[in-house]
Amino acid sequence: MELLAVLPAVILVALVVWQLALAGHTAWLAAGAARVAARAELVGKDGEAAARSALPRSFERGLRVVDAGEGQVRVRVQVPLVLRRWRSPVSVAATADLGEPP
Repeated sequence: MELLAVLPAVILVALVVWQLALAGHTAWLAAGAARVAARAELVGKDGEAAARSALPRSFERGLRVVDAGEGQVRVRVQVPLVLRRWRSPVSVAATADLGEPP
């Protein structure tokens, strides 16, 4: 009987832990996309297209790529929710700086 009473709390804790793992994974993917976009900008290519190609399709919704100048590119990605019914209000950002082109 005690297990049945604790089960909702265990499920809630598991969902929170999974959501935190999703947030960490999103931050890692945003950093990779920022590096790819910065490399593309450095050689004169489209940074936004490069960032999109570095992300899974599910992360492209809400993606924002900003060329901050001086070789810096900032990528912002929305953190997906475990329960996909709602849209996440939280986003993570990463900046990559590869310097000015030679």
